[in-house]
Amino acid sequence: MNLSRRHHLSALLGLLAARPGLAAGTALGELEKAARAEGRVVSGGMPDFWANWRATWSDLQHRYGLAHQDFNGSSGEMLTRLQAEGREATLDIVDLGFEFAGLAKASGLTRAHKPAPWEQLPDWARDPEGHWALAYTGTIAFAVNTRLAARAPRSWKDLFEDKSLRVMTGEVGPTAQANAVVLAAAVALGGSETRLDPALARFAELAARGRLVNMNPGVARMKANVADVYLMWDFNALSFRHRLANAADFEVLIPADGSVLSGYAPVLNRYAPHPHAAQLTREYIFSDAGQLNLARGNARPIRIDQLDLPAAVRGRLVDSAQYRNARALQPAVWAREAKKLDQVWQKDVLRKPG
Repeated sequence: MNLSRRHHLSALLGLLAARPGLAAGTALGELEKAARAEGRVVSGGMPDFWANWRATWSDLQHRYGLAHQDFNGSSGEMLTRLQAEGREATLDIVDLGFEFAGLAKASGLTRAHKPAPWEQLPDWARDPEGHWALAYTGTIAFAVNTRLAARAPRSWKDLFEDKSLRVMTGEVGPTAQANAVVLAAAVALGGSETRLDPALARFAELAARGRLVNMNPGVARMKANVADVYLMWDFNALSFRHRLANAADFEVLIPADGSVLSGYAPVLNRYAPHPHAAQLTREYIFSDAGQLNLARGNARPIRIDQLDLPAAVRGRLVDSAQYRNARALQPAVWAREAKKLDQVWQKDVLRKPG
């Protein structure tokens, strides 16, 4: 048995007592047996291409015999699905943006569970009761096509002052990533979670000039040169760039005048049809092996300080010095404010009548 496998098993054995769905003192073998009997895990918002989930699903198949299916969608769509299905659930585990995880807990849709390395997770990145915890973080970044942009903007100030740039924000309202784009710009311009006006005004100027692209960034759109600058999580920007034939044309950077740090939490559905498989999946995601999978997908694992990342993996991440002016968003406040964004964006930025 290799070192990472031994580490993962010993960690699991130590924390399998008194968890929901399992009797106190349940051994790892019993959890594996129960998960294997269920035979599959169904996820929401965890597609192969996002943060290298592909590797984790492959590991779970080979190690525990778990088949996998994902229903992709935004955090808002996944939360709505959890609410709509209730006890008739089809999803076992769902990857939700920071603010959406708190909403899921408040709606009574999650199951508390503290994975093995719980004490290594920062307090700000976990629910005290164990209903959610960030597995990886994302910071809003610029992915700039340097072949199209006369000068790569290195700050929000640069971005908004350059009237020649086409800027893709994502679909503000239903997607955690696009919502964080607005907040990141607001923070850089002196605003906050409760004061988004500085950012909304500048995005409205972009829209009025016909330079705002209200679509979610993706490889196909970057390949088609739909915009000059794409605003998204750093790990998405890096992953998408890696898949492009003209990857050298794109620079990924964190805006120097400010950004926001958020992340995604794989939450357990309270009514999961495969509860043991879901629980084993969550344990694996927070293990060394699962965290390394995320890092290989260009995501910054929440336990990055406890990991011995291979040089090749660390070299694919954005230089840590660029994050000096990024701060964590306030999830409780942002969960409330983000709910208002869809209507505000449509009215004040896109100028669509209510």
